[in-house]
Amino acid sequence: MIEIKDLAKTFAYDKKEAKQRKKKVITDPREGAGVFHAVRDVSFKCEQGKVLGLLGPNGAGKTTTLRMLSTALEPTAGQILINGHDVTKEPLYAQKLIGFLSGKTGLYHRLTVQENVEYFGRMHGLGKDELASRIDQIFTMLDMHSFAGKRADDLSTGMMQRASIARAVIHDPKVLVFDEPTTGLDVISAKTVLDFIESFKGSDKAVIFSTHHLHEVERLCDDVTLIDLGETKFNGTTAQFAALSDDGNLYDAFLKTVNDKEAA
Repeated sequence: MIEIKDLAKTFAYDKKEAKQRKKKVITDPREGAGVFHAVRDVSFKCEQGKVLGLLGPNGAGKTTTLRMLSTALEPTAGQILINGHDVTKEPLYAQKLIGFLSGKTGLYHRLTVQENVEYFGRMHGLGKDELASRIDQIFTMLDMHSFAGKRADDLSTGMMQRASIARAVIHDPKVLVFDEPTTGLDVISAKTVLDFIESFKGSDKAVIFSTHHLHEVERLCDDVTLIDLGETKFNGTTAQFAALSDDGNLYDAFLKTVNDKEAA
């Protein structure tokens, strides 16, 4: 299980940017004296076998939250626990257990898809036989065998995303974190990615993914956390989230939660 407790992250502006911002009318409550409180108070948990959808408007703090979860950023305050282990204090332990896909998860463009995934598998200490087995399994699940020999710089957007996912999960992590995994994908590639995520429901893995597509949440997610202005505004089951609207519509529930909190 992964648990986020009272998470916060503050960034300091450099002198030039801080000076420029003094001349602007500030409407974001996260703005401070020379700092920006990107994440102010976020809490949620995701249990083994469950899929959690992380929602929020653009700039809400979702990606910053996921980057802290992945150990790419160090929190200013709060805790991130995986099976009771503090991610901040034990980053190597966390990195072995986490598979993280972000918009910046890159590949070596001169290597083929298979060479890229093999390289990252070896970095995680996988032996030859285990690596071959994992590659065959993942490439089958993500329908990648047909372009396994292509160089990364010759891939379409959908192929690139699937290859990046394969790279992120080659070490069989117990916590899977995907930051908007279907953005920019065609229908076929998006369905392949969603099928891949769905395959982990009821497994020994916890899955967290951020998305702006609420039909993906309706299809996949057991639980929902909505973040706005750096704070958790809703945390509960997908059914509880849908019940916030009169007709069970997730889009209405989203707008109601954001608008109600902002009005408050």
